[in-house]
Amino acid sequence: MIKNILRGTAALSLALTPLALPSSAAAAPAGPAAAAVLNLTGAVEQLPLAEESRDGYQRESFKHWNRGLDPADGCNTRNEVLLAEAVEVPTVTAGCKLSGGLWKSYYDGQEVNDPAKLDIDHMVPLAEAWDSGASTWTAARREAYANDQDAATSLVAVTARSNRSKSDQDPAEWMPPLPDANCRYVSEWVATKLRWGLAADQGEADALKVYAEACETTVVHYTPAV
Repeated sequence: MIKNILRGTAALSLALTPLALPSSAAAAPAGPAAAAVLNLTGAVEQLPLAEESRDGYQRESFKHWNRGLDPADGCNTRNEVLLAEAVEVPTVTAGCKLSGGLWKSYYDGQEVNDPAKLDIDHMVPLAEAWDSGASTWTAARREAYANDQDAATSLVAVTARSNRSKSDQDPAEWMPPLPDANCRYVSEWVATKLRWGLAADQGEADALKVYAEACETTVVHYTPAV
């Protein structure tokens, strides 16, 4: 599936050629947003700086999990992500109940063969997104953010332990326990913020710059969300 290919591409952090928008008449509908590819340092520099505020935040402001990319498959977003990221595909029974299968949690390198022991992590946590600009969004846009499978980096299946250790912290406060995951993690964090037009506070931006210097060959690719 295309979704699986996208996720595999993100995992390898390959540089992709930006997609060009087709030319069209002024009266024609707008085409899809162009993909962008930047080195990590350049991508960090593109993040707007802003103070964060959690005033008014409620997790319920981000509706999830919804019916996913394919409402006909009977699976919600969580289970669709699990199916897309499985190293060995689980058995699917009525009601999209999953059993068996195999996943590798890139945050900590752990292999998991029970889908119940995995969380689907929002790369940029919902509370952090709220702090960084999502507080001004419509409910529909927040739902789109919370269920975003159109970008391979937005949602990731990881061990429940690592996800709950991360909680709502940014990279100035938390990084994956597996050091080899750091460059990928920072690139996906930045890609998600750029995709959704989210800001960074000063401490977060400073930390991202430090990691970018250590990840000089890492690229960030993203497509702005519509």
